[in-house]
Amino acid sequence: MVRPRKQFAQHWLKSEKALNSIVKAAECTESDRILEIGPGTGILTRRLLPLVQSLVAVEIDRDLCALLAKKIGNIDNFLLLQGDFLTLDLSSLLQPFANFQQPNKVVANIPYNITGPIIEKLLGTIAHPQPQPFTSIVLLIQKEVAERLYAKPGSKNFGALSVRVQYLAKCELICHVPAGAFYPPPKVDSAVVRLTPQPIEIPANDPKKLERLVKLGFGAKRKMLRNNLQSVIERDRLTQLLEQLEINPQARAEDLSVAQWVALSNQIVVGDD
Repeated sequence: MVRPRKQFAQHWLKSEKALNSIVKAAECTESDRILEIGPGTGILTRRLLPLVQSLVAVEIDRDLCALLAKKIGNIDNFLLLQGDFLTLDLSSLLQPFANFQQPNKVVANIPYNITGPIIEKLLGTIAHPQPQPFTSIVLLIQKEVAERLYAKPGSKNFGALSVRVQYLAKCELICHVPAGAFYPPPKVDSAVVRLTPQPIEIPANDPKKLERLVKLGFGAKRKMLRNNLQSVIERDRLTQLLEQLEINPQARAEDLSVAQWVALSNQIVVGDD
């Protein structure tokens, strides 16, 4: 019998209600090619397979791969890859499998401990967005992380992660999932979110600069922005720019919307640019 492993932060979903919410949020069609990260025992996989053109599942646990191969078998629209999603070159691995190339949607219950790196690999970064973005990404993740993804400016949860992700995608909360919906139950609650990659209305002139400013701005959240950005712009000059952009000169990093961060980045001239 295969048991959840702590080393892989495995918590297997058992809630029918949560499964239904995930499948509904994915809005699967017969032409969709799905990528599932960490299929576990295949409870979500089996729900998705009849709805889509193809599904490629990436599982790091060898024992689970053997279980999935036995449970699901040789279904034409299912491909199982064993390995660490964060290090796999998926495009190269899928090259021999025409029906599984270029998945257009992601649906997954991902490990809490690597949520950030997984989201970054799926979306890219401000400076280097995913060149072939997915049409949608539905993830079951830790509730606290979910709250940061869809947080609004001015809220306690709005941070650098919020800006980086919301620059690249629309973020929606689908539902909350209690710890008891998993085996074994984690110590925290979870949430299902949907990320819809889309270009921001007015992009940054220099995305690399925007990334740098966001990192600096949120470096000390209790401090005002004009103090956190002193290394790149004089306080008086920044105060002047903030007033021009109709932003409170005493604003902290979390007070600015993504659009305001972009506007500020487009106005700031950094000495070494």
